[in-house]
Amino acid sequence: MRVCFAIAALVLVAALAASCGEKPEETTESGLTKVELALDFYVNPDHAGIYEALERGYFAGEGLAVEPRVPSDPSAPIKEVATGRADLAISYEPEVLLARDQGLPVTAVAAIVQRPLTSLIWLPDSGIAGPQDLGGKTVATAGIPYQDAFLKAILARSGQSTDDVKSVAVGLNLLPALLSGQADAILGGFANVEGVNLALRGKDPTVVPVDRLGVPTYDELVLVANSDDLETDGKKIHGFIAALRRGTATAAANPRQATEAILQAGDGLEPRLTAAEIRKTLPLLTQEGDKGTFGYMDPDAWRRFGRFMAADDLLESRPPISEAIDNSFLPGY
Repeated sequence: MRVCFAIAALVLVAALAASCGEKPEETTESGLTKVELALDFYVNPDHAGIYEALERGYFAGEGLAVEPRVPSDPSAPIKEVATGRADLAISYEPEVLLARDQGLPVTAVAAIVQRPLTSLIWLPDSGIAGPQDLGGKTVATAGIPYQDAFLKAILARSGQSTDDVKSVAVGLNLLPALLSGQADAILGGFANVEGVNLALRGKDPTVVPVDRLGVPTYDELVLVANSDDLETDGKKIHGFIAALRRGTATAAANPRQATEAILQAGDGLEPRLTAAEIRKTLPLLTQEGDKGTFGYMDPDAWRRFGRFMAADDLLESRPPISEAIDNSFLPGY
């Protein structure tokens, strides 16, 4: 009888917890809380802080067992967080605003890279000295809608329009398009990835981030959580960001060690290229924004970028920035 009452009491407690919005945490045998982390892309130098934090046990020190996974589709991570299939995801500011506009419950809780990496890139033999020379040229993009808005803004700054250039969507084949001559310039490559790759090949590329070409600045990479779970997952999110900050600082102090961590975690990465990308990336990961806080997201900058997207009809409405970002989980904020 006592056993039956005890079981009934446990069931009642579980039901009450569920009714209060609490959700059971998955734990490992050692008692660590499991965290499913959806990466934005294949393992690369942008993830140096994450893999250093794993390597050094910083996540475990916060009581977390973090399990990163590479997406099959770069647009999938933010959707996985929205549907509860991942606890956290690496994504991009434009993707967060698009997701909010579609009614998805996602919130950016930290900026990992607090400035645009997306760049306009061309080579010396293209006949391009600046955006004013894009008229009559072919520009390859990844085919992402907001990159078309970027190109429109870049051209407008020099009195041109999208009718003055030939734009081709090449998906992930930006480098082959440029190197083969299919395109005179590419828009969508990252300064610390495609830009570094071309420089290492001796191609002497010109690499100009889009915020220097008329596009409002934005946070290229952000950590995203489910908006509905912020209260219940607050401790987990705060611990993750604290460990990430330590991992990023450790990577910055020892780039060679950070390179080894990425090479071990990645699949088929080229050591010399990865080392060069790490050197270019680490200063970007350690920037602490206007507030001097790791991961800080500037609400005013987000509003300006939201207005930019809305003006190009990428958003049906402007999502309240107070719902799109939350700085309260940042260490020391």
